[in-house]
Amino acid sequence: MPLNAVNLNQGSSVRTRFAPSPTGFLHIGGARTALFAWAFARHHEGRFVLRIEDTDLERSTPEATQAIIDGMAWLNLQADEGPFFQTKRMDRYREVIAQMLAQGSAYHCWASPEELDAMREAQRAQGLKPRYDGRWRPEQGAGKSPPDGVSPVVRFRNADDGYVVWHDMVKGTISIANSELDDLIIARSDGTPTYNFCVVVDDLDMQISHVIRGDDHVNNTPRQINILRALGGKEPIYGHLPMIHGPDGQKLSKRHGAVSVIEFDLQGFMPDAVVNYLARLGWSHGDDELFSREDFIAWFDGSALSQSPAQLDYDKLRWVNQHYVKQADGAYLLAELKRRLALRSIDAAWFNDRAALALIMLVKDRVNTLEELADWACSLMIEPDLKDPVIVEGLAQALQSEAIPALKACLTKLRQMGHLPDEALGWTVAEIAMEIKGLISSHGIKMPQLAIPLRWWCFGRGQTPAVDAMLSILPHSIIASRLERGLASCGETL
Repeated sequence: MPLNAVNLNQGSSVRTRFAPSPTGFLHIGGARTALFAWAFARHHEGRFVLRIEDTDLERSTPEATQAIIDGMAWLNLQADEGPFFQTKRMDRYREVIAQMLAQGSAYHCWASPEELDAMREAQRAQGLKPRYDGRWRPEQGAGKSPPDGVSPVVRFRNADDGYVVWHDMVKGTISIANSELDDLIIARSDGTPTYNFCVVVDDLDMQISHVIRGDDHVNNTPRQINILRALGGKEPIYGHLPMIHGPDGQKLSKRHGAVSVIEFDLQGFMPDAVVNYLARLGWSHGDDELFSREDFIAWFDGSALSQSPAQLDYDKLRWVNQHYVKQADGAYLLAELKRRLALRSIDAAWFNDRAALALIMLVKDRVNTLEELADWACSLMIEPDLKDPVIVEGLAQALQSEAIPALKACLTKLRQMGHLPDEALGWTVAEIAMEIKGLISSHGIKMPQLAIPLRWWCFGRGQTPAVDAMLSILPHSIIASRLERGLASCGETL
């Protein structure tokens, strides 16, 4: 059977594919499948194919297709070929079905849905497994007249005896008796091809050598192998990955938090961190937890794949992400911070690149996600709500009357700087440290008595990096305004 209409690049014999259906977002389980197929192809210097299985016209949408492509791009899993769309290959599918009908490996079936339902009920009543009984196979349908007004489906003629056996990359040897399989429909009554048939033709035409996918497809595999063999093709090597469960061991769902790739981006996770974390869900390389893409590709040869379901652990993911945030350069973090502040519609004229980079250097070792970095920026850019119960309680515990004169003196100093433009900042870290030290000494108080109220009033937080470094990011006029509001909220006359 000739190959059709796919421009194949020759080279390595290893060819993998990721073949999602565009009926929703790119699920984290699908992303893991794509990652493993991509890495396996890269390890063997092969080709990685992206195929969009969009024959379910009622559920497939352009938006879902774009979400898949966007998710793959965000993870930086570049396809070598594709995306190919099944809806653009309908002529090829019809060609193959015609060939199968001609050679006798497929046949028309005129059984109505009602007739099939009655057949299955009768089989259940006899204690049999419900399955198509071959009533329209050529030898059984000989002499029958097709019913009027009924458009037939096309069924694949499955073998009656023997076994389908394959060695799975993950599960080992699997054997399924042909007696457990019936003659599945490969084309509906309207002529549209079905999933299992399209997958076989695509894998054959695209010369896929290894199929890495979720183990919810195990039951499809013997059917697909039989069709491949009927077409004269050689089946690829299959690897069926166990599913990813939530922390509670149940199937992943919205209640577990982010389950789509784009949600992980919105929650502040870095692509390389997600790739690193996903690589460890169902695969291992000794005790290595943190590794680069290059290491992963070098190590991922298809072995050491777990047969047990993996569990998504958000605490572990945040730990991995923290490592990548710490390792990220300032330019990347600055760009991400700007993007995330824009999404929140947060802006302040004084918060320039210098201020942003100063903040990044102060807090990058404290945050687990890029969203937490944006939260810190908001603490600087947005005036704290002094009626917030958390701030009220924090000040009630931290603000002591003996610190009030020192805080007032600090405000006086800031007012004296009123002639300086904000962009000059006018108060370096060293100068702030010296001023705080002098205030503590001259008023006979301890550092926390001064620093903690300053933190609450200026940043809305009781804990921050060194208060002098944090204050050095703010223009002196902003510090003065927030200190003035804080003192006023305590009933102090200024």
